[in-house]
Amino acid sequence: MFKRKIQLELEEYYKNSTDPKILIVYGARQVGKSYIIRETAKHYYKHYAEIDLKSDFESEKLFANITTTKDFYLLVGSLFGDLNTYDDTIIFLDEIQFYSNLMTLLKPLCAEKKYRFIISGSLLGVTLQHSFIPMGAIKEKRMFPMDFEEFLWANNYSQETIDYLHDCFNNLKPITESVHQYTLRLFQDYLLSGGLPDAVTQYVLNRNVSQMRRVQSEIFTYYKDDCSKHDKDHQLKIRKIYDLLISNMVNKVKRVQFKAIEEKDDSNFAKYEDEFDYLFDSGIALPSRAISNPVFPLTESQSKNLLKVYYNDVGLVTNILYKNRIDAVLNRDNGVNLGSVYETAAAMELIAHGHELYYFDSKKVGEVDFLINNYDGLSVLPIEIKSGKDQNNFRAIPKLVNSEGNYKLPFGYIFGNKNIVKKEDNIVTCPIYLIMFL
Repeated sequence: MFKRKIQLELEEYYKNSTDPKILIVYGARQVGKSYIIRETAKHYYKHYAEIDLKSDFESEKLFANITTTKDFYLLVGSLFGDLNTYDDTIIFLDEIQFYSNLMTLLKPLCAEKKYRFIISGSLLGVTLQHSFIPMGAIKEKRMFPMDFEEFLWANNYSQETIDYLHDCFNNLKPITESVHQYTLRLFQDYLLSGGLPDAVTQYVLNRNVSQMRRVQSEIFTYYKDDCSKHDKDHQLKIRKIYDLLISNMVNKVKRVQFKAIEEKDDSNFAKYEDEFDYLFDSGIALPSRAISNPVFPLTESQSKNLLKVYYNDVGLVTNILYKNRIDAVLNRDNGVNLGSVYETAAAMELIAHGHELYYFDSKKVGEVDFLINNYDGLSVLPIEIKSGKDQNNFRAIPKLVNSEGNYKLPFGYIFGNKNIVKKEDNIVTCPIYLIMFL
């Protein structure tokens, strides 16, 4: 079992029997929700019951007409026998979004404290936006693909070395060249495999590139198929937008071109808001909204009509672009521009660490890849991602952090491939993999 950061939160939930709330873990399909819930829960409860509601929905539909807790308990008892007490028993309801009637039962199930529950689902992010669950009944936790630190764990990278890198990041100290080269190579491996556990298994454990790409292609298809719950018109638009994301990402201007969706010049975000909301709420795409005035908090000056969107996993991107030609990433064959790949990995990392994504867009100043809120300093932090050899090719960040300029941001980050850790003129330069500590 790959070690995941969510394990600590799950274990705290299992241990805290006084917490009456039901934990809901949601996120995109294939990020590892069911597996990590199942394997951790079995260690903490004498009686563990798992109900795959997707399978039930597609076959017997036993739970379709359950509208009371009494009927629910009777059905669970017939399936699993005597499950014992609240402290000894946990029931895992997987893919609960298939049964809205069970969603409405969560509050009384929580209040009655007959059993403990944990809930998961691949489209719960969408369901939770459209379902009324009274406050106090649930607590939500979003799960993502493996971030780079989790990928390092999967590669048996030592915690001592991770702590060493963290210290170098915090104190701006140089990194030993051999450690840098090895960690950069693992980062390039991460660009290929991404963070979807089944793909990581094929690449890290089995060293099977073709099987890894097969897994990624299947998951990409699953993501598009999941929109089938919508009416036909919405399905087609969601699929078209999802397919277009890669062309936006590799363009010099990476923002979404709304008119390309239906070849209509008057198109804008408002016309496709439902479709984009689905992509974001389901977790299969990551939004980054344009900011023209980088003032904390960033949400107050965001533009909905200027939008960059990333796939939720960098492995899907390198699969689409390069298939089995992993040398395009590992050896940079033929001068391949990996800008969109590096940006996707950075977006994954920042989102997984709780940041909302924005980018700076100004004709006078230029563009910065990412802006995030810096809550410690109540300020804005600009971030530039460099995938090539020239890490000094940037013009916007110096204008944002200039103490005599218009914006006067405290400092900014440049992340690239070189083994440089320094701060100069309010700009911090670091190797790309150190973004895991931001």
